[in-house]
Amino acid sequence: MIKEFRDFILRGNVLDLAVGIIIGAAFTAIVTSLVSDMIMPPIGLALGGVDFSNLFIQLSGRDTLYTVLADAQKAGVATLNYGLFINAAVKFLIVAFAVFLLIKAANRLMPKKPVEAPVAVTPEDIILLREIRDSLKK
Repeated sequence: MIKEFRDFILRGNVLDLAVGIIIGAAFTAIVTSLVSDMIMPPIGLALGGVDFSNLFIQLSGRDTLYTVLADAQKAGVATLNYGLFINAAVKFLIVAFAVFLLIKAANRLMPKKPVEAPVAVTPEDIILLREIRDSLKK
């Protein structure tokens, strides 16, 4: 069992997957910073100084209205955080586009497999006619 596990771990696919997960985690941190620190602030500024990370709807605790999400969460108020959802959607689009570009480049580098023509199945009556023709030639 230990030998099987070692063989499983040492296969190329598992190691490639581990490297992919580690690189993906690092890439996610970069994309998170890109969205939170570089993309959303200018968009928020263009929309009149909106801070997307603080866009929320307060669902409970109506006696005190909170303007900052962190304060509302600290008070235990239920909130609908649509600004954080917008940030997450932008992050997803960036990651999905990056993966698309990666796959597109990888496909370009992969050798093209020759397309094999499908073998045409000869109908039975044609086979029979050929046999008759061949027997008549003899």
